[in-house]
Amino acid sequence: MKIDLQRQIDRIAGQVICALLSLFSGTKKPDRTNALPERILVIMLSEMGSLVLAQAMFAAIRQRHPKARIYALLFEKNRECLELFDGVSPKDIFTVNGDSLPALIRDSVRVWIRMRTEKIDTVIDCELFSRISSIYSFLSGAKIRVGFHPHTQEGLYRGSFINRPVMYNPYHHISEQFVTLAHGIHPESDGMPMVKRNVGEGDPLLPQVDLGEAAIETLRRRLMADFPGIEGKKIILLYPGGGLLPIRAWPIDNFCVVAEDLLKKGYGVGIIGLREDHGLARRITSCLGDKACFDLTGYTRTVRELITLFHLASLLITNDGGPGHFASVTPISSIILYGPETPALYGPLGKNAVSLHVPLSCSPCLTAYNHRNSPCDGNNVCLKSISPERVLAKAYELLERSA
Repeated sequence: MKIDLQRQIDRIAGQVICALLSLFSGTKKPDRTNALPERILVIMLSEMGSLVLAQAMFAAIRQRHPKARIYALLFEKNRECLELFDGVSPKDIFTVNGDSLPALIRDSVRVWIRMRTEKIDTVIDCELFSRISSIYSFLSGAKIRVGFHPHTQEGLYRGSFINRPVMYNPYHHISEQFVTLAHGIHPESDGMPMVKRNVGEGDPLLPQVDLGEAAIETLRRRLMADFPGIEGKKIILLYPGGGLLPIRAWPIDNFCVVAEDLLKKGYGVGIIGLREDHGLARRITSCLGDKACFDLTGYTRTVRELITLFHLASLLITNDGGPGHFASVTPISSIILYGPETPALYGPLGKNAVSLHVPLSCSPCLTAYNHRNSPCDGNNVCLKSISPERVLAKAYELLERSA
């Protein structure tokens, strides 16, 4: 389903449905029951990178409620990312297909029946940009419903049936805000906002993925066999795609400049992405005509294989998106390019990551208040202001440091 259609459905139908459900919620005051939750459902439909950033929240839930069974609801395409970590059993992951409206409706009915069958008693709604997750929260039948709430802010209307409202704070990293949601199940404060935790108590947990040496070696042999031109070279990976939001993409010509300079310095350059990013990769490889610059779009068939590939490379240069967050659970150094969104809120947690960002007066323009709909009409000057020379200087600095 196209992102613009999702926005229209959410803005028109979502608000109406949330308002109607609020009339029947029977919740006029925040619920303050202290009953221990037994079945906690975490709703996180958004991008894969958010699932990496949310692992500290899953750890906080397990720590605070060790006897509770944890479920998750997400889009089917994101399932594999959550399965990389041990926070939720595969049999307790609910999924919906968001590729088309009929599929979404069909799967929503199925999930609604499943939630009721499992007798979910607590829901944590982690979404900011859509109202369908809030609707799922109400339909689950859970007595405790935790979610972001506007309080005195404008925007973020998600109905009045969230009985454990947590204030969205645009000045705190989203990983910290996810942990605050976990505290919202049994809030410490009697006033509003209900959760007033100290977010400075240690860094958020960064999960690790155990791949095994055999998997890394198998992919290395496959890579050398398929691309013999990179034998003996250090590999630099580039991700030029913008995913669901093309406005997050650095100009493709800048990637060409960076790739050309890296090739002259003797590095191998691989272009990663999904199969639909093949056109972008071809534009880079065709303008350079070097066997050491190779197309890896669609080459890694799973997220686990992509993470394995990161173990074989020396550096990742990527637009804001999933690859930068996946890299943070591996040893690879990375450069992530930000503009329409800010690393202050969505930056990777890894110590080997560098976020480049030009703080224009209009940046970031993708926020929780505009449904991630930029007013720039595709003219992302914030990203265009990051020069290839700046990226290359940082790249060689990181490569020298790792050497």
